Amino acid sequence: MTENLHIAVLMGGWSAEREVSLSSGSGIAEALESLGHRVTRIDMGRDVAAKLTEARPDLVFNALHGSPGEDGSVQGMLDLMGLRYTHSGLATSVIAIDKVLTKQALVPHGIPMPGGRIVKSADVYEADPLARPYVLKPVNEGSSVGVAIVTDEGNYGNPIGRDVKGPWAEFDELLAEPYVRGRELTTAVLGDRALGVTELRPKSGWYDYDAKYTEGMTDHIFPADIPDEITQACLTIAVEAHRLLRCKGCSRADFRWDDERGVDGLFLLEVNTQPGMTPLSLVPEQARHTGMSYPELVQAIVEEALK
Repeated sequence: MTENLHIAVLMGGWSAEREVSLSSGSGIAEALESLGHRVTRIDMGRDVAAKLTEARPDLVFNALHGSPGEDGSVQGMLDLMGLRYTHSGLATSVIAIDKVLTKQALVPHGIPMPGGRIVKSADVYEADPLARPYVLKPVNEGSSVGVAIVTDEGNYGNPIGRDVKGPWAEFDELLAEPYVRGRELTTAVLGDRALGVTELRPKSGWYDYDAKYTEGMTDHIFPADIPDEITQACLTIAVEAHRLLRCKGCSRADFRWDDERGVDGLFLLEVNTQPGMTPLSLVPEQARHTGMSYPELVQAIVEEALK
């Protein structure tokens, strides 16, 4: 094990995922202290560089979610300051937060992802960009923030009404993708190994932000009750996407699987380079099932950052 370090835990910030980040950061800080490290907790504001300069940590544990902690901004700042940090670097973060760039980086290498195209939000009031059902989502938000499934039976209207609440009211551009029916699967990668496959069964029928972070709203099935070939495909694709994007530390690959189509129905939706570390989060849960405690997981991420 690495000698005891002074570690700054960067959390909070001002993204839509602030509360989740604070929960992740609090758990990480407590785990680090239990391991004997000295911890400085930093709720990121615009003065973050000054706070880090004052703290002078050996390592920054990046517990931020969403922008600017996950999109390369903070990574670039830390690079300029000469500070070592956990999780992925600048270039990887820029690509992975952007769903279009992620497709461009992975699909040519044979990673199966849904098709799709960028649409102007104003245009969806005139006509559907794709045949229904389809999904509209922000290009660079995480945690299912602002995702809408547009169906014939839905209450968005046809075409979508201008006064209807949805991501089109918040973002100038959206990614339109065909809706993949079926099941929600996810695989965590730590270093160069996949930890397993979890199936997520939201009681609301859709794994949105509330379903992810509200206790009791989603059943986590681990290991997922799926055919061996689907399990193996998830593990292989998750590790290969982690490698192709040059992720560091841990990442989480999210999938949709159309169980009527076998392995041809498996699609990678995105790679999360800053997966949650809250009590309900999937990476700690998968690590626990493989015999790794929460502090051991945190320590493993620290040691990955020091390589």
